[in-house]
Amino acid sequence: MADLPKSVRINEEGPREGFQIESGDIPTARKIELINALSETGIHHMQIVSFVNPKRVPGMADAEQVVAGIKVNPAVDYTGLWLNEKGLERARASGRLKMEGRIALCASEKFLKRNNNKSFSEQDAYNHRAIAEFNQHGIPIQRASIMASFGCNFEGDIAPATVVGMVDRAHTIAAEYAIDIGVLSLADTMAWATPLSIKRVVGAIRERYPDLRISLHLHDTRGMAIANAYAGLEMGIDMFDASVAGLGGCPFAGHKSAAGNVCTEDLVFMCEEMGIDTGINLEKLLECARLAEDIVGHPLPGSVMRGGSLARLRSAVQ
Repeated sequence: MADLPKSVRINEEGPREGFQIESGDIPTARKIELINALSETGIHHMQIVSFVNPKRVPGMADAEQVVAGIKVNPAVDYTGLWLNEKGLERARASGRLKMEGRIALCASEKFLKRNNNKSFSEQDAYNHRAIAEFNQHGIPIQRASIMASFGCNFEGDIAPATVVGMVDRAHTIAAEYAIDIGVLSLADTMAWATPLSIKRVVGAIRERYPDLRISLHLHDTRGMAIANAYAGLEMGIDMFDASVAGLGGCPFAGHKSAAGNVCTEDLVFMCEEMGIDTGINLEKLLECARLAEDIVGHPLPGSVMRGGSLARLRSAVQ
């Protein structure tokens, strides 16, 4: 337990993760309502939209309108996701997002083709073009990300050595531009991870890059996300992506039941009960989880929003 962090940073991705996959037509105003409510919980980093082809992801067709309509909290960094140059230009043109560049890779070429319509070599070429554009517009590049880091519905298990090879690849690209990779994001895009594989992959990377800060993006399709987050905490991981109420999923994962990221309020609850500070007000976050469920009009998988926090129960029995 000695490696447990004293605090963690939780990056909220529910608005982007959730509204990109919901089959119903979610009104723009209700998306904005959830983002504004989340902005008052103590969350400091939130990914709110993706700038992607609306024909492929209809739920993000109103990305510009969402960004324009939110009430900006100066304490929150609002970001967007893009997969190509056109998406980057749309994000820049919105004028209200914190722009963060990254070197984006994928451990599965079959999934990369399905999700980004690129081969490994095409993704490398895109990264070089993207870095040139980031530099041109003064967008800082401090992160590398690897999708499908723990397994793939189209290729099967991904060996830790393969992921380490992708980290090497990211550093090779970064070195050409004197970029210092401050954070490496490992995405369990199709929910193949288990606590054991989390420890194996993180451990393999740490052997080669002991000082590299690692962030985990954990999908919950098989109910392993909170267990995987705990395994990450035991390895000293102090940064996680999460999704309020468990909203979301990947539209291109090839699984009808693809679930969203680890549930934000469940992760906050676990961390706080373990003495790990999140800086997030759990009661306000639970209100947001119930709001998210009302917006989508169907039950969401978050557990603590139904069971409640222990703080209230402790007060009741004292």
